[in-house]
Amino acid sequence: MQYRKLGKTGINVSALGFGCMRLPTLQPGEPKIDRERAINLIREGIDSGINYVDTAHMYHDKESEIVVGLALKDGYREKVTLVTKCPVFYQDFKETSQFTLYLDEQLKKLDVEYLDYYLMHGLNAKTFKEKVQDLNLINEALVAKEAGKIKHLAFSFHDKPEVLKEIIDTGHFDLMLVQYNILDQVNDEMITYAAKQGMGVATMGSVGGGRLAGSPPESMHQWLSEGRENFADLALKFVLANPNVSVALSGMGSEEMLHDNLNLVSRDDYNHYLGTEKERIAEIAMKFKELSNLVCTGCGYCMPCPNEVNIKLTFEYMIDYQIYGQEEAKTWYSNIGKVSWAPGKNAEACIECQDCLEKCPQNIPIIDQLKEAHQLLAFE
Repeated sequence: MQYRKLGKTGINVSALGFGCMRLPTLQPGEPKIDRERAINLIREGIDSGINYVDTAHMYHDKESEIVVGLALKDGYREKVTLVTKCPVFYQDFKETSQFTLYLDEQLKKLDVEYLDYYLMHGLNAKTFKEKVQDLNLINEALVAKEAGKIKHLAFSFHDKPEVLKEIIDTGHFDLMLVQYNILDQVNDEMITYAAKQGMGVATMGSVGGGRLAGSPPESMHQWLSEGRENFADLALKFVLANPNVSVALSGMGSEEMLHDNLNLVSRDDYNHYLGTEKERIAEIAMKFKELSNLVCTGCGYCMPCPNEVNIKLTFEYMIDYQIYGQEEAKTWYSNIGKVSWAPGKNAEACIECQDCLEKCPQNIPIIDQLKEAHQLLAFE
């Protein structure tokens, strides 16, 4: 395993971080975690050198922290930098005291005495102003640090680079977590800027919400690395070739994904381009943009829909159809609401209430995209 400094803190972290938003589940498409398998997977990752574990209050219907806590028993807690997130973006997060209430709840769920990093989750211009600043949450965090509940304050982010710069410039934070991958490079300049300020930089969405981990259409096979069936190797290479990135998170939901990622980041060339890799990455980015304007990363923040539209699954099928040319995506779409692994309703049930628009960290025009998805996927 390769290691990097986490900003000015000097903490050594593995280049690959274990993201716990997509742990193995009991049923496909459902959030309930297969606990035994997930615990074994996390521990195998740690035994293999991963020492950065990231979770959050909302992941897996609020079960992720519990499972992470179980995985960190038997001496595993001492082996990792543990990260979770304060859900400041929740609509009912309206009181300053909720910061400490959530923190205490999360420490209890994780069954740990302290967190290495506590992130303000999903900041944008609105939540930074109305939650972090107006509710004076920085003071609450300083009190928590003094009490030994957290060691470092951080934030995750979904907004424009100019807003990101404003938050970095406050000087309150030791680490930021931002979206960064072949298909979304908008934060590149701010990653360099943050690193120069001594901040640690963690990245999410390394394989573009799974889009770079699937089998690409035949027209893109020319850019595959020898012996590979997907672009996961180039996806991780792109992120970690940036020297300002401290740790790249990957949501590893299977043993196969874990082993593949471990192999990739253990290679001597994990952090620099070889041969035509840089040129192929540029071609892949251009082709994906040509094939689809959908930037959904599958985070699921838009769920649940008040009218039970399965937004996340609908967009997954839309990507399968648009990019990968999978005609069976139409059949999968027709099964939404009819089988246990595809609960809810299809896009036709959208009543345009706009609830999802407020929750989407990528600012996707979800309502318009749902209409497009139904036109593409519904059988005539």
